[in-house]
Amino acid sequence: MSSIYKGILNSLKESRKGFAVLVDPDKSTLEEVKELSFCAQACGVDYIFVGSSLLTNGSMERCIEAIKEFCNIPVLLFPGNTLQVNPLADGILYLSLISGRNPEMLIGNHIISAPLVKAAGLEVIPTGYMLVESGNITTVSYMSNTIPMPRGKNDIAACTAMAGEMLGLKLMYLEAGSGAERMVPPEMIQAVKKSVGVPLIVGGGICSAEMAEVCCKAGADIIVVGNALEKDLTLMEGMCQAVHDVVSVS
Repeated sequence: MSSIYKGILNSLKESRKGFAVLVDPDKSTLEEVKELSFCAQACGVDYIFVGSSLLTNGSMERCIEAIKEFCNIPVLLFPGNTLQVNPLADGILYLSLISGRNPEMLIGNHIISAPLVKAAGLEVIPTGYMLVESGNITTVSYMSNTIPMPRGKNDIAACTAMAGEMLGLKLMYLEAGSGAERMVPPEMIQAVKKSVGVPLIVGGGICSAEMAEVCCKAGADIIVVGNALEKDLTLMEGMCQAVHDVVSVS
């Protein structure tokens, strides 16, 4: 079994929650990436996800090099397209957009990227990616040409995750999207968590330690934060601590 995924499963068995920071090479300078990485190491961040919707200005390779210069936290690719594959990362969340009906996001892009991923020698973690309506049109819903799942349809989310697990996906990822007005509802997190036995990641619209804690208590195993930290890096310590503290009271 792969090392990063094995670590995630071990954390799940021990009821330990994880905190992940999402870095977008397009939105951050190398100096900002270095500062974030230094803070992440000091705060005890568990994972760093790296990815972008377009990657027009930044460099994936230089971004990962900057991260690894200042911390030893596992770096997982969170690719926005088939070009975002780099062997410097430790692994890749191989995303299948199971909430949508766009065949390119379900399997088409994977066929194109598979030789690149295999050649890079990355640890591959098959991930069921589910977009949730968040109050506005997010970048990911626009770029993926898919309609997010309605916020109140917890049964749809639960059955979608259940199907993904039966198809062999190893992680489920509930995503409100970058720039979301509202995070994934706790009731939906709870419903999905009850429906599957694989770890559950939740991201999008989480802007405070309190919101991160709510998501964890609802059933999220890993919390992902990106935009909020781009605006205010000082939030990292409190959010990370809030996620880890749920373990001590659960």
